[in-house]
Amino acid sequence: MNPEQAAERETRPVEQELVTVGDPSLSLRAKKLAGSAQCLNCGTGLKGPFCYFCGQPDRNFMRFFPVLLRDLMEDLFDLDSRFMRTMKPLLFKPGRLTRDYMEGRRFRYAPPMRLYIFSSIVFFLLAALISSDGISIHKTVDENGTEPVAEVHSVEKQQEVEDALSNLSPEVHAQIGLGQLKAEIKAKDEVNSGFKLDDIQFNDEPWNRETNPVDIKWLPGWLNDRINDEIEGSPQKAEQVNENPNLIIDKVFDILPATMFVLLPVVALIFKFWYLFAKRYYIEHLIFSLHNHAFLFVSLIIILLAGLGETLCANYGYAAAEAVMSWVILLISIWIPIYLLISLRVVYRQSWLMTTGKFAMIGISYMTLLLIVTTGVAIASFVLL
Repeated sequence: MNPEQAAERETRPVEQELVTVGDPSLSLRAKKLAGSAQCLNCGTGLKGPFCYFCGQPDRNFMRFFPVLLRDLMEDLFDLDSRFMRTMKPLLFKPGRLTRDYMEGRRFRYAPPMRLYIFSSIVFFLLAALISSDGISIHKTVDENGTEPVAEVHSVEKQQEVEDALSNLSPEVHAQIGLGQLKAEIKAKDEVNSGFKLDDIQFNDEPWNRETNPVDIKWLPGWLNDRINDEIEGSPQKAEQVNENPNLIIDKVFDILPATMFVLLPVVALIFKFWYLFAKRYYIEHLIFSLHNHAFLFVSLIIILLAGLGETLCANYGYAAAEAVMSWVILLISIWIPIYLLISLRVVYRQSWLMTTGKFAMIGISYMTLLLIVTTGVAIASFVLL
């Protein structure tokens, strides 16, 4: 502070001093502070709960262990106040998170990357469990035969039943005709699968590793060999998938999350292309893409949970609750495209006519890209079996 500023401050009345009032929700609770006059990390004089030089919080960890453990559990199950504060604008205020982030109001919300990663992990875990029948709700009847019961079971029960049948005595096998039944099922599966190497055509002739292999001139030799190896092993893989479809489903969900993450920069390039003259940096399109994908994942999580709830209510006979779940799924399905359209308008601030046209073109571009990626993931999953 120079002498002129010091003299001006001395002559300024106390009531005219500028007072900065902080938002308590963006700071640490008073009971968690150490109350230090200086930063314990770098020695800078403190003006608040955080050091303005190095950023370390003035937090007291030297406390009675049960109290510290309670605070730790609060932080863990509270999922960070910023995360909970992010959910409302994420779900109900299209484009608000991106606008605030670009205008500097960032600390009050969860970071875009963390929000995307958390929501995508939860979605893919839940989707993998449901699609692989790891979670399946069906109606059974209790031993009194009076009340429906919902049960969560695993596909491993089918294998348990087969093992139990195999452990029966030969006399019982003969009585129920177990061997003949298995042979009929196997023959039926073979007829239904109907996939043979002769069905694969190359150069208008059936593929053969020796006489008619795949030989694409512009591909390197090792890649042609790999293609032929995959073709040769494809009937065995198809039989494995036919016997246990969860193999391909599990492999898809192993690859898809990483693929979607890698796809994000490409999606941001789509926004950059359609808003080429909007004078926006690439990082702004990327942040917008992260927020919208996080919204999609959270919405799909709610839809999946509502679908499970609908099945559960139907099994218990709760017609009103079942109808509510159906309405939840319908409303979210309608809200998703409306949300994405409004978010474009809020973030890029163009006319509704221009925004609607670009929304249609971006949607076509995105769905085309998603179709290509999904097809590639399915092929890669089959190859990696």
